[in-house]
Amino acid sequence: MEVISIERSTYEELLTSFNSFVAQMKEMAHRGKDKRLGEWLDNQDVCQILNVCPRTLQTLRDNGTLAYSQIERKIYYKPEDVKRILPLVEERRYVVPVRQKGGGEYE
Repeated sequence: MEVISIERSTYEELLTSFNSFVAQMKEMAHRGKDKRLGEWLDNQDVCQILNVCPRTLQTLRDNGTLAYSQIERKIYYKPEDVKRILPLVEERRYVVPVRQKGGGEYE
């Protein structure tokens, strides 16, 4: 085993720096507590709440109607974002598209 000796003042500076680092990490961990995964919803939860299929949910993401976060391949939603668009989704559910003759467009 190799022994390294340093001056007391150097050791104390190193210890002070380390303690400062630990304090910063604790502060960062504390700030991140409001972003726990337990407060987020996944695709299945949101599909059930909004009563939509996964493809409709993807469309809501794609057109910017519903905000989301992605961690690796998994997508998560904030409950308040889902609640915000619930009236919009319910309103769209009752609008029945009517096809025009020849044009193929919807009203």
